[in-house]
Amino acid sequence: SSEEHRTEFRLAYVAPESRVVGAGDFVVEPKKIALHYLRGYFLLDLFVGLPLPQVMILVVIPAYLGSSTANYAKNLLRITVLLQYIPRIFRILPLLAGQSSSGFIFESAWTNFVINLLMFMLAGHVVGSCWYLFGLQRVNECLRKACSDTGQSDCRLLIDCGRGEFYREHSSDTWQENLNANSCLSENSSFTYGIYKQAALITKKHSIVVRYIYSLFWGFQQISTLAGNQTPSDFVWEVLFTMGIIGLGLLLFALLIGNMQNFLQALGRRRLEMQLRRRDVEQWMSHRRLPEVLRRQVRRAERFNWAAARGVNEEELLEDLPEDLQRDIRRHLFTFLKKVRIFYLMDEPILDAVRERLRQKLYIAGSYIQDQGGSIEKMVFIVRGKMESIGADGNAAPLSEGDVCGEELLAWYLEHSSLNKDGGKIRFPGQRLFSNRAVRCITNVEAFALHSDDLEDVTANFARFLRNPRVQGAIRYESPYWRILAATHIQVAWRYKKRCLRRTSGLNQQRTATK
Repeated sequence: SSEEHRTEFRLAYVAPESRVVGAGDFVVEPKKIALHYLRGYFLLDLFVGLPLPQVMILVVIPAYLGSSTANYAKNLLRITVLLQYIPRIFRILPLLAGQSSSGFIFESAWTNFVINLLMFMLAGHVVGSCWYLFGLQRVNECLRKACSDTGQSDCRLLIDCGRGEFYREHSSDTWQENLNANSCLSENSSFTYGIYKQAALITKKHSIVVRYIYSLFWGFQQISTLAGNQTPSDFVWEVLFTMGIIGLGLLLFALLIGNMQNFLQALGRRRLEMQLRRRDVEQWMSHRRLPEVLRRQVRRAERFNWAAARGVNEEELLEDLPEDLQRDIRRHLFTFLKKVRIFYLMDEPILDAVRERLRQKLYIAGSYIQDQGGSIEKMVFIVRGKMESIGADGNAAPLSEGDVCGEELLAWYLEHSSLNKDGGKIRFPGQRLFSNRAVRCITNVEAFALHSDDLEDVTANFARFLRNPRVQGAIRYESPYWRILAATHIQVAWRYKKRCLRRTSGLNQQRTATK
């Protein structure tokens, strides 16, 4: 059609000569696209788009209608349809292989499945149409044989459907009541129709919808069963037509089943991976003889990890992408970073450096992220879930989405980082920050972690900005850890002051009593 041709003249392509190295050059210039299409499939598409069947039906067949050569007109119509369908199938074959005209692969299993299903429907339509036309030809042959048996001179002129004065003048009651002619359209016909017996019977139906639907059903049935339920007669063209149905059915069956298998595998691949992962974990726990308590926790952790990530390793996916695209994706994924109180004052370069080093972490309910007295190895940014921070005095502070635990590690690295004259970092071995609180998960928690080595790199590279008083204020005065620490120190100082005031008041009372 004109729309398809117009689309092909605007459809970009990959230059074949550029595929020697890499993925090739994507040509988008209209002139080059038009020349490439004109040198390629333009003539073939033009022939396929011509309305040849319509011309045959509206011009050629009416010219032969009612004459003895109408059978040849039907043969000509069949040849015309098949000549146009063969190039169409040639153009559709790349789609069946999962490849578009521009050379790109359809990655969606649904797309391949739908394309093969449409191809199956098209093949059923063609086979059913040819079967109905061949059936009409066999009916015509049966009527010719009946006509020759009657000995009438004008009955051959009455076989083909026609209109006008000629048929009203030459209509004969003798021919209409001829038993051999009527038996051609009955179930008990002595004529060997072979696979066209049902086609002969449905020709008596006046509804064109019934005839088309039944022919389409017959095409689907024979392609699906490879014509296994049909026994052709000894008519050569009928045998060849049956062989063609078997070959076409085998081809489409192989393609459709192959793509169906890929489609089902794509749907169940993740589930299969999950089952294999669970089996490996169970075998490992059995081999290591883990107690039942630990086994239950491992199973909970595996279920939660799979539900959160669906078995996809995001780091591996991002590694193969361009750097600027990785940065944009991380900015989209880690929008929560600016919601964290200690990072909303920082510039984008520092946030990008932090985003590059963030790693996803999943914790189940009851897990301890930090132990009291243990070394602090990471900062944890809570994305979803609830935690609680338990101080040395037993006071608990809730932590939820947008909060951070381990943020004291940032201030500690800023206080202990030093640079030599060459700009390199001076490491002080053995120095670690130990936690004076415990952090426990109340619910399942999805979080991102920034490990101590990565945090040390960030503080060393952006130490000047991080030592800004506003940033220091955000770190120290708006951090939950420093708030708890400040509140504790205030309580200790207030209690010490009250004790001193109580002691001073007691001494004053003793002095007054002695006087």
